[in-house]
Amino acid sequence: MLLVREDAGQRQHPLRELFNALRYVVRTGCTWRYLPHDLPLWAACYQQWARWRDARVFEALTDDLRQLLRLNSERPAAPSAVILDSRTRQSTPESGHRAGYDGAKRRKGSKVHVAVDTLGHLLAAVVTPANEPDRAQVGALAHVVQAVAGHQVRLAYADQGDTGDAPQQAAQQQSIDLQVVKLGHTKRGFVLLPRRWVVERSLRWSARYKRLARDDERLALSLQQLHYLAFVGIMLAKVTALNLGVSP
Repeated sequence: MLLVREDAGQRQHPLRELFNALRYVVRTGCTWRYLPHDLPLWAACYQQWARWRDARVFEALTDDLRQLLRLNSERPAAPSAVILDSRTRQSTPESGHRAGYDGAKRRKGSKVHVAVDTLGHLLAAVVTPANEPDRAQVGALAHVVQAVAGHQVRLAYADQGDTGDAPQQAAQQQSIDLQVVKLGHTKRGFVLLPRRWVVERSLRWSARYKRLARDDERLALSLQQLHYLAFVGIMLAKVTALNLGVSP
C-alpha cells in the first residue's frame, strides 16, 4: 500500500498528531467519535489508522524498537528464545460474529496468541476465535517469529496447553525446540514459573491499555494491530526513559 507522505499537499494534519490520537484510543479505550477536540477530527484519525493498520506499520515499529532495546541491553538484535502464551478477550456486539467459546475460561470472545522475547517485548500476535486450542497456533506463531527474527530463534517456552506431539512437530518444522514449563505437583498459591513469568508480565503490561480489555473490533486484524500499537507505546516509554537516564 502506498502511504501519503507527510509533506503531501492534501495532508491536513501532522502525522504526529494522528499518531497521538491512535495512542489515546488504545490507552484509554475511547471510541473514535469521542476523541478530545484538541486532537484531529475522528474521521481523519480513523482513516489514517486504517491505512497504517493495513500496511502493518506498527509491526515494523515494534520490530525496530525491540531491536533498539535489545542492543541497549547488550544482547543480539534478534532473539534466540521466545515465550508463548494467550489471552481471551470478551466479545462485544461488534466482534460477536467471529467469537468462539473458551470452555476453560468460560468466556465467549477472541483469543490473542502472543510470542515475546526474553525481555518481554512482542514479536508476534495471532488472533483466533476463543475456542481454538493454543497448541493449534504454535506453528503459526513459530512461522511469524522466524520471519521477524531472521530464523535466529532456536527455543520456545510454553505452558501445559501446548503439550503434545502436534505442537512439538509444528515448532520443529521452523527449527524451534518447544519446551513446556509445567507446574510442580506441590503447587500451593502463586508460583513464579521459570521463563513463563516474562510473557505473563507482558500481558499485564498490555492490560493497562483499555482498548484491549475486550474485543471491540469488527476485524480480527484490528485487534491484532492494536496489540502491536500498545507495545509500541510500551517500548517508546522505555526508550524515552533510557534517553533521560531514568528507570523505565
